[in-house]
Amino acid sequence: MSESRTTAAQQFYGRWARLYDLLASATPGLSQLRDRVADELGLEPGDTVIEMGCGTGANFPHLQERVGPTGTIIGVDFTRGMLHQARGRVERERWENVHLVQADAAAFEPREDVDAVLATFVVGMLDDPYATVGRWLDRISPGGGLALLDAGQSTHPYSWPVNQAFRGLVVASTPGRGTNFEEPPWNVLDDRVAEARRALSERAVETSDSEHALGVVRITGGKVP
Repeated sequence: MSESRTTAAQQFYGRWARLYDLLASATPGLSQLRDRVADELGLEPGDTVIEMGCGTGANFPHLQERVGPTGTIIGVDFTRGMLHQARGRVERERWENVHLVQADAAAFEPREDVDAVLATFVVGMLDDPYATVGRWLDRISPGGGLALLDAGQSTHPYSWPVNQAFRGLVVASTPGRGTNFEEPPWNVLDDRVAEARRALSERAVETSDSEHALGVVRITGGKVP
């Protein structure tokens, strides 16, 4: 992502961090999806997991349940406003094993290999999701898991009204120039999600794919051989 686009995205998501936190925590059914994608990681007490693009930390409770107080959670996000909300959540819950890092999820390099990597609603923002997911897999210890939770246009029959609503949501949540896009952002999102899933399916074993919310939400997981 270019420096100008990165700055614009940081400003956009920072501006809406509080509203995002509310939606991330209160949207019906979303907590169950976060629980499902956390299950895909196969975490055990004491494990270390990185959440790429952790946002306001809505996934942290689900990860805490699995790694316990002896485990470690590293939350990576490039937006200061998002991390401010996440830090507040960590402090309220008194989690001493959560470490927040302001960095680009596409470029972040952990000091050592980890047991799992989680990314929710992130790969659609990556310029090269195939290569980025490959780098994430490189830093996961053998037997560890990678899980993706993403949204895209539904391919289910009679999905036209669902996709129209989804397209409106994509436009509203895309940093940029209103509706003046070179390519429809929902198509860009679909392509990026597909590339991320392709990388995971080619490199991982015991892979799984599932669709939810009328086919708009996808959960993909796999293990590093």
